[in-house]
Amino acid sequence: MKLVLVAGLALTTTLLAVDRAPARRLAESASVFSEIMATPDEGIPQDLLEKVHCIVIVPELKTAAFIIGGKYGKGYLFCRNKGGSGWSAPATVRLEGGSFGFQIGGSETDLIMLVMSARGAGKLLESKSTLGAEGPVAAGPVGRTATAQTDAQMHAEILSWSRSQGLFADVALEGATLREDLDDNATLYGSNLDNRDIVTDGRAASESGVRLIGLLDKYSDRRER
Repeated sequence: MKLVLVAGLALTTTLLAVDRAPARRLAESASVFSEIMATPDEGIPQDLLEKVHCIVIVPELKTAAFIIGGKYGKGYLFCRNKGGSGWSAPATVRLEGGSFGFQIGGSETDLIMLVMSARGAGKLLESKSTLGAEGPVAAGPVGRTATAQTDAQMHAEILSWSRSQGLFADVALEGATLREDLDDNATLYGSNLDNRDIVTDGRAASESGVRLIGLLDKYSDRRER
C-alpha cells in the first residue's frame, strides 16, 4: 500500500512539473527579453521592434556536441494582432537542429528571433518550418538603432540575437527546424490548438503570458518614439 502511495505521489509530482513547465518557461522568456532590453546600448534596436511581424523567444536553447552537434529548445511565438497594434497570445514552439563536424562541448543560449516579413511570419505559422530554407537568417545588430545594418541584415526575413552567460554570441540557425508544440499548447489553453489558431483568432493570453506581452508592447509600440 505504501509503495502504491509513494508511486502515486511521484506520478502526481511529475505531472505537476510538466503542467507548470510552459508557464515557467514564459516567465523565463519574459526575464530574458527584459534583461536584454534593459540596456539600450546593447539591446535589440527599437526601430526593428517597431517593424517586426512576429517574435520568437527561446530561453536556454541547449547546444551539445560530441562529434555530431545538436540544438534543442522550447519557447514561444508571438505575432502582431490584425491592424498592427498589440500582440497575440503566445504559441509554443520547439527548435531543433543539428550539425556535423568534429566538435566537443555544450552550452545554453537565450535566443530571440525577429520575423521581419509577412511571408516569413506565414512560414513560421506552419506546423513545421526550416530556418533559412527560403530566406536568410542573419545575426541582428545590437544597439539603440538599426542604422548599422549590413545589406544581409536588411534583406533577411529573420534576424536573430543569442546571449550566452550575459554576452551576445553567434549561434548557427540555418537548417534548424521550428515546430509547433501541441502538447504545451494544450497545457496552456486546455486543448490541442495549433499555432495559427492561437495567434490569429484573438485568443486571450494565459495568465503567465500577460507580463511578456506587456514587455513586447512597451518596447515595440510604433506610437512611442
